Amino acid sequence: MAAGARAPHFVRSFERGLAVIRSFDAEHPAQTLSEVARACDLTRAAARRLLLTLVDLGYMATDDRHFRLTPRVLELGYSYLAGFTLPQIAEPHLEQLVAQVRESSSLCVLDGDDIVYVARVPTRRIMSASITVGTRFPAYVTSVGRVMLAGLADEEIDARLARTRLRPLTDRTVDSVPALRTELLQVRGQGYAIVDQELEEGLRSVAAPVRDRDGEVVAAVNIAVPAGRNSVESIRRELLPHLLAAVARIDADLRITGPARAASPGSGTHRSSSSPRSPAPRR
Repeated sequence: MAAGARAPHFVRSFERGLAVIRSFDAEHPAQTLSEVARACDLTRAAARRLLLTLVDLGYMATDDRHFRLTPRVLELGYSYLAGFTLPQIAEPHLEQLVAQVRESSSLCVLDGDDIVYVARVPTRRIMSASITVGTRFPAYVTSVGRVMLAGLADEEIDARLARTRLRPLTDRTVDSVPALRTELLQVRGQGYAIVDQELEEGLRSVAAPVRDRDGEVVAAVNIAVPAGRNSVESIRRELLPHLLAAVARIDADLRITGPARAASPGSGTHRSSSSPRSPAPRR
């Protein structure tokens, strides 16, 4: 819903308070009043009231110049994650997969137009950005995002592509809607996605969808590798079979345990999860 057409129940001050919390991330762990106001497009007076309210509630600390989040913000997502079974089901299989291929693997879900990491077993850092549970990226440029987008109905794919701004993150990034739609149809047909240095130079990844007992795509698992050590063909030949086997085991466990508690707060289609601490993109 457009900002100018909010429902009558919408509480703008609550939205602004959440924006203040989300403006703090790994790159901005401490901010001044002016920096928060600028990041959230607020007046200094409004930002000050929100920051001091968060300090009073224990979610923020200040030294009178800089503000920082406190561990209490984790409470905001704990209740949701406490009942979210999908990462717990997937983690043993991710660990087994990583032991087999000796590369990092993650479980991600779709939240609006982004993917969010909800479980991760790393081997070594291969990206310039540190990836943790709660990290998010645009879905269209990631292998996990593409397998989840490919699992949507055609009309939902069209709606998402119509509103997605395709930004070239590298010179290999797919930057046209027709090309991306063609790629998603190919991913749907083959059952996996390989992304070759579109999110970051030097990084390749392969992903496959996780399905619940009804066959609906609820998440995706990836393997991320350095491009210098793994060609696209070697990924398809050596890593993909292990990935598909791991996903099949997760699917089997989901069929036994029932639907994963992963209702997406932003997608309306996928039953997926976001994290308690998902950094907002800086604009």
